Amino acid sequence: MATLSTPTTQHPPTASEVTLRVNGATHRLDLDHRTTLLDALREHLGLTGAKKGCDHGQCGACTVLLDGRRTNACLVLAVAADGAHVTTVEGLSDGEQPHPVQRAFLHHDGFQCGYCTPGQLCSAIGVLAEAAEGQPSQVTPLPGAQDGAPAPGAPVPLTPAEIRERMSGNLCRCGAYSNIVRAVEEVAP
Repeated sequence: MATLSTPTTQHPPTASEVTLRVNGATHRLDLDHRTTLLDALREHLGLTGAKKGCDHGQCGACTVLLDGRRTNACLVLAVAADGAHVTTVEGLSDGEQPHPVQRAFLHHDGFQCGYCTPGQLCSAIGVLAEAAEGQPSQVTPLPGAQDGAPAPGAPVPLTPAEIRERMSGNLCRCGAYSNIVRAVEEVAP
């Protein structure tokens, strides 16, 4: 007589060890696979600079630099950022010396209530890097289309129109946009 065995089903693990390199420090965390990078930063590492605004990637309050690229931390799962270098607003300054973008925001009053400011600062730093690498935006003139268009791969001049377009994913409910544009313009090469 044959014996029937009950098949055992193995459920995949719901958590994994994730290594995040945040602001120069390495952190190993056991995280649920559904944990966003934003929640890992805020709830597990106590870095509350990046804000949870809309939690849908529409406001930019959670913007951080992920391997040097600006990223909405609410849209990235922490497990997808395993091994990545993350820079939050807490990691921008050099000790007691604010980052040049932070100084420019202060000089031009590029904030009012301050809720969006951490995301604005990280996004502005990303904008500067993207333009320096020659990455075009929607408003960048096409090479050969008109005078003043950058050559392919050449740095893109950050005009007010370029800055507004590139920073458009970061909302400021207080309306400090003109001051933010001036701050980024001051730091742009």
